[in-house]
Amino acid sequence: MAFTLYSLLQAALLFVNAIAVLHEERFLRRIGWGTDQGIGGFGEDPGIKGQLMNLIRSVRTVMRVPLIGLNTVTIVLLLLFG
Repeated sequence: MAFTLYSLLQAALLFVNAIAVLHEERFLRRIGWGTDQGIGGFGEDPGIKGQLMNLIRSVRTVMRVPLIGLNTVTIVLLLLFG
């Protein structure tokens, strides 16, 4: 498989899919990344963990509907062009 722009976009789509399917109660809370774990106090800058938790939560919220369309287009292109 050659390294093309399409394969790079497909890898990015798989990565976003992996973030989107992380379940809060089954996986994230067990490793200490649930919403009930404190991110920090008021006025404090969130650390790396807090920023990653916000990124995961944002991807799961915002990208839910666009991911359905992008996955459908990717599957159709793979079926048509191999």
